Amino acid sequence: MAITASMVKELRDTTGAGMMDAKKALTETDGDMEAAVDWLRTKGLAKAAKKSGRTAAEGLVAVKVEGGHGVAVEVNSETDFVGKNADFQKMVAGIANAAVSVSDIDALNAAEIGGKPVSTVITDAIATIGENMSVRRMQSIDGDLVVSYVHNAAAPDMGKIGVLVAMTGGDETLGKQIAMHIAAVNPASLSEDDLDPAVVEKEKQVQMDIARESGKPEAVIEKMISGRMQKYMSEVTLLNQAFVVNPDVTVGAAAKEAGATITGFVRLEVGEGIEVVKEDFAAEVAKAAKG
Repeated sequence: MAITASMVKELRDTTGAGMMDAKKALTETDGDMEAAVDWLRTKGLAKAAKKSGRTAAEGLVAVKVEGGHGVAVEVNSETDFVGKNADFQKMVAGIANAAVSVSDIDALNAAEIGGKPVSTVITDAIATIGENMSVRRMQSIDGDLVVSYVHNAAAPDMGKIGVLVAMTGGDETLGKQIAMHIAAVNPASLSEDDLDPAVVEKEKQVQMDIARESGKPEAVIEKMISGRMQKYMSEVTLLNQAFVVNPDVTVGAAAKEAGATITGFVRLEVGEGIEVVKEDFAAEVAKAAKG
């Protein structure tokens, strides 16, 4: 029997399953809608889809380095408890291993682990563990030397914050110290040259407005802004930040003293940028009562 787009849409609307899963279910059941629903339920796919609307802002970041190539991957779950689950951690480690050989998140979802695409592995895990999950982000970096660090480690090479540092010169010890600094301070960019010009201009305008409120002459304000923008750069750019290991020098100066040049970094933190809507208990009860 020919499987039409309208049949696939109907099954998706009924079960919430993904398009390819719905099409496969209809193919396997020769277009029988009820049998297709049962097929999806048997595979755990309908159950998984029903959870897809729930916010997944917890989970783990995993890092993997092979030679001069490093990758960091964020895999989300709904609760922190799942991040401590051995099966979840094993899955995240497998996803990080697969990420080493691909260039972006779409390729990662299509990459295979144990003969299954990562997207299917995630769907199976949702059905088994009972929480919504997703591979949210992936970033990679290359360099003569790439060093990794994870903060709040839940297992080897995975935790709440994952950092990769690329350098020429230097050694693992220096790289680890710089990675720990990045985890703690969260610089916006490597240097002033890497900052978004719009962000810099916005900050300059804010400082101008603050200075003008003081009523000082424009010539004085210009000098004030120069100093304030220099301070801003020392706060948000890695090379100009005071090194947490030795606050008397900047990160850039410490690297130079060690004969190293930092060429780039990656920092991923679990749930960063995800807006989680929290309801109070009364609101949750009222919502449940309304069905």
